[in-house]
Amino acid sequence: MENLTPEQWREIMNRKMRFPPELIGAIQEGNIEMLFGLLKTGDGIIRQLDESEDRQWRDALNLSIRLGNESCMDVLLHGVKFDFRQIHEALLVAVDTNQARVVKRLLDRLDQEKGNKMDVRSFSQAIFDHSIDNSQFAPGVTPLTLACQKDLYDIVNMLTQKGHVIPWPHKISCACLECSNGRQYDLLKFSLSRINTYRGIASRAYLSITSDDAMLRAFGLSRELRKLSQKEPEFKPQYLGLEEVCQEFAVELLGMCRNQSEVTTILNSCGNESQDSLEQQAFEEGIPNLSRLRLAVNYNQKQFVAHPICQQVLSSIWCGNLSGWRGSRMAFKLFVTVGIFLTMPLLCLVYWTAPKSKVGKILKIPVIKFLLHSASYLWFLITLLGESITMELYRDKFASRQQDILHSSFHMVWVVGFFWYECKEVWIEGLRSYFRDWWNCLDVMVLSMYLASFALRVLIVLKGYFLCYDHNRTEECIYFTQTVREDWHIEDPQLIAEVLFAVTSLLSFTRLAYILPAHESLGTLQISIGKMIDDMMRFMFILMIIGTAFLCGINNVYVPYVISPHLGRFNETFRFLFWTMFGMANQEYVDMPQYVVAEFVGRVLYGIFTLIIVIVLLNMLIAMITNSFQKIEDDADVEWKFARSKLYLSYFREGLTMPVPFNIIPSPKAVFYILRGIFRRICCCCTCNSEDKYPPIDSMTNDKVCEDGQLPYRQQVIKALVQRYIESACREFEETKRKDIGNRITVLTKTVCKMHGDMKVVQQLLMADGHPANGALTNDGSSFLGKYITGAKNNFIGFNSRDDKNESLQVTLPHKEEGEDKEQSDTKQESDALQNQVGEEGSQQVTDCDVVKMEEGRAKTEPGDKKETEKKEQVEADTMENTDSEVKEEVVAGTGFNHVKEKAEATQDEAEKRREEELLTGAKAAAALRTQALVPKREMGRLTGH
Repeated sequence: MENLTPEQWREIMNRKMRFPPELIGAIQEGNIEMLFGLLKTGDGIIRQLDESEDRQWRDALNLSIRLGNESCMDVLLHGVKFDFRQIHEALLVAVDTNQARVVKRLLDRLDQEKGNKMDVRSFSQAIFDHSIDNSQFAPGVTPLTLACQKDLYDIVNMLTQKGHVIPWPHKISCACLECSNGRQYDLLKFSLSRINTYRGIASRAYLSITSDDAMLRAFGLSRELRKLSQKEPEFKPQYLGLEEVCQEFAVELLGMCRNQSEVTTILNSCGNESQDSLEQQAFEEGIPNLSRLRLAVNYNQKQFVAHPICQQVLSSIWCGNLSGWRGSRMAFKLFVTVGIFLTMPLLCLVYWTAPKSKVGKILKIPVIKFLLHSASYLWFLITLLGESITMELYRDKFASRQQDILHSSFHMVWVVGFFWYECKEVWIEGLRSYFRDWWNCLDVMVLSMYLASFALRVLIVLKGYFLCYDHNRTEECIYFTQTVREDWHIEDPQLIAEVLFAVTSLLSFTRLAYILPAHESLGTLQISIGKMIDDMMRFMFILMIIGTAFLCGINNVYVPYVISPHLGRFNETFRFLFWTMFGMANQEYVDMPQYVVAEFVGRVLYGIFTLIIVIVLLNMLIAMITNSFQKIEDDADVEWKFARSKLYLSYFREGLTMPVPFNIIPSPKAVFYILRGIFRRICCCCTCNSEDKYPPIDSMTNDKVCEDGQLPYRQQVIKALVQRYIESACREFEETKRKDIGNRITVLTKTVCKMHGDMKVVQQLLMADGHPANGALTNDGSSFLGKYITGAKNNFIGFNSRDDKNESLQVTLPHKEEGEDKEQSDTKQESDALQNQVGEEGSQQVTDCDVVKMEEGRAKTEPGDKKETEKKEQVEADTMENTDSEVKEEVVAGTGFNHVKEKAEATQDEAEKRREEELLTGAKAAAALRTQALVPKREMGRLTGH
């Protein structure tokens, strides 16, 4: 066709090929000759298709692919010029049916027709084609996307090698020309195309084959899908499902690690992504970086962090050199904890003087550091309790202006230490990373309130001191120094300071919940309470709206009347409705006998309020809290391990060893670091412009290729994990397919055995009635089906050893095709004759004894069915083997080919006669079963006649 003239090409383009109606039947029958005849043209030139019959041509090509008839498909592709749209849908059908060879042929056809680059671009533009609206596949589904969704690794690899990619979707708020055109053209198509694209990108096959680091790509994609579920609530279930797939994939990859070296390499490196932000959070000396694990915590990958491999690494680092800590008893741990609590000042003094000593190194172990900081915080809470008890003992002094600020502010020593600790934490983590943790936000609020309360107390003392020096402001001096509490203003600084101190004391004790995840039971309860508080905050918004509505309504009813002392004022009405929610309000407050209308409306509004708030909303809150607790309880292990991991990582950081309040004392090490920093800044002008004379060695860097062309060890480990995962997935797929076929054959075998037992019962019943025993029936009436099952089993045994995995399961029937019509006609005649015989003997009555005999015969014959069938099959197999061996011996001995052929034909004739007898026996057995089914009807007629 390359030598055709332009006139001939024009003639080809102008001539359309009509769809022959017989084409579908020829494809179903697999008649290649008929297919050639239907597609044959006068001059043998491939022609274009009629556009009005495009759907029919597509169905023909798709049918040949679904039937697995590659010969018909080759004839169609050779004799018809299919365009890109038809090849596109054919590719989808081939991928859907997992036919890798067909996919390869269609891809080669596309390469011949248009070129690889144009085809790849055309796949992404298929959404704008109206002709695919009636396709069985969703909009935006390309062959690569469909293969990824089905996790067909071979086909995905084949498509990616051909240059096929899945373009990354734009942001949901993108206003580029492509997105604008897609929304205006068809909004539903555009949305479905985005979902299908993300399904392909988030698949295990696409992440495994196309990503340099599949685990990191799964982390990032999981976070993006979680954000999309919030931005597009219409498709929230779909996005959350894909996010779960990404998390599971990362966990499965981590589970492919085989030794500690691979685990260390995976968890301690995360490539270039987020490396800069994580390097700033350095850990203590001797503790690995764990950059990938920290990235998983930041991306909220709970299943990955809670994996046993990650938890084992964290636990080993947490205990450090104290190898016996994890296996020790609770009594020993309590003894060590109490010892650290009592000797905390002495331990801090030792670390302050000798941080590199043996005791100093022990104090740097994360678990000891945790106990040290927890002991310090407990001392702080004891100080708060002591101050509260002191205020109660010296109530008169603290209630006046004569209180001593030092006696009520001893806790500020810890507050200053906490403030310095938080400043160092912000310096280490960074401001953005610091405020991601809600506990840090609580710390900032509590410290601000402590500092504000202390500042107001100091303000009162200073103001009274300076005002007393000014003789013109005597009244103000008396107010801030001698006035009793009853005469203070509402906005008095001391009142505000006392309120702030009370609130911060409450929040300080709740901060103790931060250390609860260290224990499994307490940590799970702490997580559940946090979820409950979240539900209560959402519930309070609804309660506030409804409560404000009834507050205004009921208050407006009673405002004109001053009869009720608890209603008619805004504050009193609010207090009344608030205690009504807890059942502690008197219902007689709404009564006004003198004003019937106002009383009726007030009672109705109060009743509706009680119904909605007390019965509906409060029960809804209880249900929400119960549901949240149940969710945490169902996944308690993952939630607790994730919370504990965050606690562990917070104590792995470098520095922050000295607990509060001893951290405010400058240590010799800190003084040395300060002096060294000042010296470097002074000498910076001499070294800042100098070039690096010793560049890093290539073999020491993780992100560069070695000189011998090998990948760095991190990428080698990632590729090894991905390869193991792909092999495991392929084995699991083959095992599932094998079990499915095996189950079907097992069910079929049981059905045949049951039919065999029924035939035995019928045989015994006929013999008991005096019928002569038929030799064919005595042998086995179900041997035909038995041979079918035997052939299927033998074929199934060698299923995994086939070279071609896509080859369909073949079962050989024990008869020739040309003799099928004759056997069917003979069987039909025998069945008709048997039915006539049964009709003539219909007058014979069947008693209950016959039924009992039938059941007894079934029970006797069923246990021996299998053995008899196996014995008969073995005898037949031996006979066939002997026949084959005789034929082979004659061939080897030099006998003539005609003699061998005659003997083989004679053997086949004998086998055909045996099969005819078996079919006749089966027909008679079926007629007997039909007669057995008619017995109850005749019996009922006989009884009715009497």
